[in-house]
Amino acid sequence: MAARLWKHSAILVVTPLLLLGGCATRPVNPPIKKYNPEQISPFDRLDESRDGRQDMVILAFSGGGMRAAAFSYGTLETLQRIEVTTTSGKKIRLLDEVDLITGVSGGSFTALAYGMYGEQLFNFYEHRFLKRNVQGELIARILNPLNWPALASAGWSRSEIAAQLYDEILFNDATFAELERTGGPMIAVSSTELTTGSRIVFLQQNFDVMCADLGPFKLSRAAAASSAVPVVLAPITINNYGGTCGYEEPAWILSLVKTDRKQRSASRILNRLQDLREIVDATQNPYLHLVDGGVADNLGLRGVLDFIGTFEALHEAGQPAPLDNVRRLIIFVVNAASSPSTSWNLSERPPGGIRTLVQAVGVPIDRFSAESVELLQDIKARWALLRQIRHSDAFADNKDPALAQAVEAPDTDIYVVDVSFDALSDKSERGNLNQLPTSLALPDDAIDRLRSAARTIILASPEFQEALERAGARIIDPPETVNGCPLEQGEASAHPEAGRLTDHDSTDRQCDAQGKQ
Repeated sequence: MAARLWKHSAILVVTPLLLLGGCATRPVNPPIKKYNPEQISPFDRLDESRDGRQDMVILAFSGGGMRAAAFSYGTLETLQRIEVTTTSGKKIRLLDEVDLITGVSGGSFTALAYGMYGEQLFNFYEHRFLKRNVQGELIARILNPLNWPALASAGWSRSEIAAQLYDEILFNDATFAELERTGGPMIAVSSTELTTGSRIVFLQQNFDVMCADLGPFKLSRAAAASSAVPVVLAPITINNYGGTCGYEEPAWILSLVKTDRKQRSASRILNRLQDLREIVDATQNPYLHLVDGGVADNLGLRGVLDFIGTFEALHEAGQPAPLDNVRRLIIFVVNAASSPSTSWNLSERPPGGIRTLVQAVGVPIDRFSAESVELLQDIKARWALLRQIRHSDAFADNKDPALAQAVEAPDTDIYVVDVSFDALSDKSERGNLNQLPTSLALPDDAIDRLRSAARTIILASPEFQEALERAGARIIDPPETVNGCPLEQGEASAHPEAGRLTDHDSTDRQCDAQGKQ
């Protein structure tokens, strides 16, 4: 009798919950009612925030699950401990010189979290995210029967459940409007539109084309979209309102289109714009389905190339650009991609279907990533060569305006710092890191090794050493820590969003030794 009553009670409790779960719907991103062509662009904001600084640092965080998140975090930790001297004699940390961070997949978590919390992130990221079994928690939620009716609903998916989890443990319902108000570096996280393979970057200038308001969009959903590995996780779906808000291309883009001079540097940004135009007709594509950003750009480097191409095009067109007063552009390509060895070619028997599929997907992504790095190196070499010609004795007497234009290039030295496992001199440790999975859960010691490896690679980089010498930089001693948290937490950050963390976050931030011993 008691067992029967318990069973009936359980049914009465669970049934309403299941019905409630069945009503779940995905968040709908709102439209822009009327496009405002006068709004400030990310390029204008970059220019305003530079305040005469001559160094610009760009970070590109690759995909690779928790491995990428930890590796990119180690890069931030390293830059926090490097001090540079400005032309006015002011000493600032290299981390303060970061103007742009791009991120995909695992790297998007670090990019978005640092953009939102600034240096407050150093107080809690390790124990609230990096050293947490995020994958296990996500699987548990997906397998929870209470979530099954919601998963059966149209528009709701495993990735929406993931976004909810990311909000609870890291982002606290933060939106892109709040991210913009922090005044930190520009954060450009990207995903891949499943139907066309186009990159969708979470910047308002990209959402303007589709007449969508990025402001209310949650950071957690952007991270979920950027890390939605096809098949394993479902796409994040967003509404496309393209053609409904009177969107017009900004004046600076029109100037590149209408110029009499054919600018090779402008072709990249114009092709990118055309790529967006093809998918933003709301009558043909009312919905866009976003998956892992690594499918289109696993290094997060295509966005960097877009920015550099735009700066160069503006420079050639005689328009103001953030690079005009930049002497050194230091780009850290933080690549957590691994290349584990196989013994397949030692056997006549080919690998199984799943292994073949994984390799077939990975090979073109890796090849494409390598091409992106080479393209960046080509831009660096081309700028240097054009400046060399322009300042040569043979060119001093030139009076041909066309020839003068042909050798025009920004007076900016580019340094490309390769932060990858292949750059690690320790062969044994390189092999260990290459074998780490791309899951969202890693052992604590693996997290620590990844962070340490990032520092070792950066400080040993010949390219970085040259940049340090030119910038008059020095390494400052790391602060004393307890369990990865600074002792003087009150001085950890003056970041505008430091007060955003909730009460339970504040408890987490204590990194209390008693609870971890």
